[in-house]
Amino acid sequence: MRPASWGAPISWEQADPFASLKKVGQDSIVLLICITVFLSYLPEAGQYSSFFLYLRQIMKFSPESVAAFIAVLGILSIIAQTIVLSLLMRSIGNKNTILLGLGFQILQLAWYGFGSEPWMMWAAGAVAAMSSITFPAVSALVSRTADADQQGVVQGMITGIRGLCNGLGPALYGFIFYIFHVELKELPMTGTDLGTNTSPQHHFEQNSIIPGPPFLFGACSVLLALLVALFIPEHTNLSLRSSSWRKHCGGHSHPHSAQAPGEAKEPLLQDTNV
Repeated sequence: MRPASWGAPISWEQADPFASLKKVGQDSIVLLICITVFLSYLPEAGQYSSFFLYLRQIMKFSPESVAAFIAVLGILSIIAQTIVLSLLMRSIGNKNTILLGLGFQILQLAWYGFGSEPWMMWAAGAVAAMSSITFPAVSALVSRTADADQQGVVQGMITGIRGLCNGLGPALYGFIFYIFHVELKELPMTGTDLGTNTSPQHHFEQNSIIPGPPFLFGACSVLLALLVALFIPEHTNLSLRSSSWRKHCGGHSHPHSAQAPGEAKEPLLQDTNV
């Protein structure tokens, strides 16, 4: 049977993916999850915008090597997010899987930051595939603990955080590259070999202790995310939770979903013994 709320009209506030960010602080567990997602996805979003130019111009990867790197990383990520993630979720639980994924991400970014040889990038790429389990594990944690009628709201908050990072991450990485005088430019559409270019900016890695400064900054950001994630409870305690989030959102709920006068209000995230 179709729920009565399906026919309810939605407002512009409900359609705005960033409007839900205003409610992040209303629930302590959701706040911890959102901070973890922000600190961990910010360097990831910045990395996507500049990493392959970094491989070409600084690490001297050929176009074929970059294509092979993307293919191998994609295959390993699929394996990590299907087989490995499923095994980890059953064996060590949601929270520990998140912590493990953040640990892999710290190692990956630190390796990118200090690595100065192509083989180091390949090894760090394998670690990056394992770090891709973090966000699916976060989504699984929310799905298991969020109230049934608030799943979309919490997932919308996380998606809004990721959208914010997609804008801030590339700008942050570009700024850090600029501070350390690393200039990543669009490659010319010619057949010339980048390895023959002897300009100082292309030999940056030989004159610097840290070849990839933004990646090292990203490792520090993910380390903070790991520390925040330590405070996310595996099982929420109902006796210590407040119903303020529901009260805050009660004014935006549909009349058909109103609770009965004697019905107790429940927190956003519920206890789970799974």
